[in-house]
Amino acid sequence: MEIYALYGTSGTGKSTSALQLAHQMDISAIIDDGILIYQGRKVAGTSAKYEKTKIQAVKRAIFHYRDHAEEVRRALAALRPQRLLVIGTSKRMIERIREALDLPTPVRYIPIEAIKPAHEIEAARYIRETQGKHVIPIPRVEVEKDFWQRMIASAQQIFSAKKEVIGETTVVHPPFTGGRILIHPQVLRKIVQVTCSRFPYVSQVKNMTYTFEDVPRLQVSLDVRLPYGTSIPPLAREIQEALHQETSHCLNFAPVSIDIRIMRLQLV
Repeated sequence: MEIYALYGTSGTGKSTSALQLAHQMDISAIIDDGILIYQGRKVAGTSAKYEKTKIQAVKRAIFHYRDHAEEVRRALAALRPQRLLVIGTSKRMIERIREALDLPTPVRYIPIEAIKPAHEIEAARYIRETQGKHVIPIPRVEVEKDFWQRMIASAQQIFSAKKEVIGETTVVHPPFTGGRILIHPQVLRKIVQVTCSRFPYVSQVKNMTYTFEDVPRLQVSLDVRLPYGTSIPPLAREIQEALHQETSHCLNFAPVSIDIRIMRLQLV
């Protein structure tokens, strides 16, 4: 059995990326947060996201409990997958999992930064920190079998580059996340207005729309005053960069996309 390991700090989107990575590398089995997933279905183990405290969750994720580890070892022996992907927060954690499950060496380590762009990692951290959302790379129906209905937020299909369905992920709110952070719309609106007012050619902020449901995105509509012949795209990029810097500074996150729409142009 060939062992692959995807690692990165908590909240960087490892579980979200696991299905696509497994599909690309023809990996049929995944170990993630205490459960064994085979061909998109949970077949053994108990998710660490069941636990009430972070300490218990860590113990569950590294297969600290003997009966838990034995259950997954038996399932692996019965399934005999050719390739297995282990997900963890660090190489040390993955080594603990490898030892607990008697997995073979060598392990091919893959950092999350090698497969996920920096702006997507930042967005994933934002979702974890502000909304307390965790992802399990199995379909919603599998989660419901374990009586998690009250924790389920949504299920999302994962597609390959050719748009073929390769699996689903389920978003949950574990009890140890400790709630969520809410950003009032007026706060974000004020940040946008103040930032745009720094540019003398912006005459008015007409509208602002945003979403935090999946990843943070921002769209701003402006009226501008410009001399005839002025190139607009460089000015729009200046505003985008300023909004990116200001939201990062004030809110400790930056939108994945900032769209600038020029609604009205006045020549001066």
